[in-house]
Amino acid sequence: MTSHAEAAAHHHGPPIANQSSRVDARVLGMLLFIASETMLFGSFFTVYFFVRVANPDAPSTWPPPPYHFPVFVAGVNTAILVTSSFTMHWALQSIKRGNRPAFLAGMTLTFLMGLAFLLTQLVEYLHVGFNTSSGAFASVFFGLTGLHGAHVFVGLTLLGMVLVRGFRGHFSPQHHHGVELPGIYWHFVDVMWIVVYSAVYLL
Repeated sequence: MTSHAEAAAHHHGPPIANQSSRVDARVLGMLLFIASETMLFGSFFTVYFFVRVANPDAPSTWPPPPYHFPVFVAGVNTAILVTSSFTMHWALQSIKRGNRPAFLAGMTLTFLMGLAFLLTQLVEYLHVGFNTSSGAFASVFFGLTGLHGAHVFVGLTLLGMVLVRGFRGHFSPQHHHGVELPGIYWHFVDVMWIVVYSAVYLL
């Protein structure tokens, strides 16, 4: 049996990086990336709360008359996106158990629900009745929801890549990080939308 010292002596190239036994380096990288994205959203929320609370010229009602936000449509969209988190989790657990049909079904449902969310948001923009020149409230609305929409688009791109690879026979119970990492990102997108929806549409 080759000892660790002998293996190290025969290793060529840079030294092998130390790895934590608790958190996979790829998962840790995704979590650190999400932390940076959370700070990005935090800067947008800072502007939002300034416009609504700290600004002495802030309107007494939100949004100011005669405008209104489509709360019901956004609520249905929220339910769709939250449900997609459960199908994403189902897909990941299925591939971990080696259940490929369930994995592909879960990924397909997740992708379709994410696409439905994004298309519904685009339709909402076309019929909301105001644009970015309608006031600070409109800039904040489009800024926060648009930033989130951009993240949904990135998430859909990742999910699409997972779907293509899945139908080509990739991933297994031993090799599923290609599913897990986009899944973590998708859960982040879902949670962030709950915060955006609660702050912009409900408060």
